[in-house]
Amino acid sequence: MWLKAALFILGALLCAGLLFADSPQWRTLALAALLGWCAARAYYFLFYVIEHYIDETFTYAGLGALLKAWWQQRAGRR
Repeated sequence: MWLKAALFILGALLCAGLLFADSPQWRTLALAALLGWCAARAYYFLFYVIEHYIDETFTYAGLGALLKAWWQQRAGRR
């Protein structure tokens, strides 16, 4: 798990660095940082907040499993 986290951080830093190298402006760097922060907060909300504060039975391995369960639930209502 630590390796996976390190690779995600490395990938994010590499992407931000390449983006900044392509467009070396502080605005680009700030927007890349804001994008990373917003994505992390959305992921946190999707899994931690929903599981711990909204529905304790809501446990999924990732976005793919979440979308599959949502699709199946939606199809079952029809």
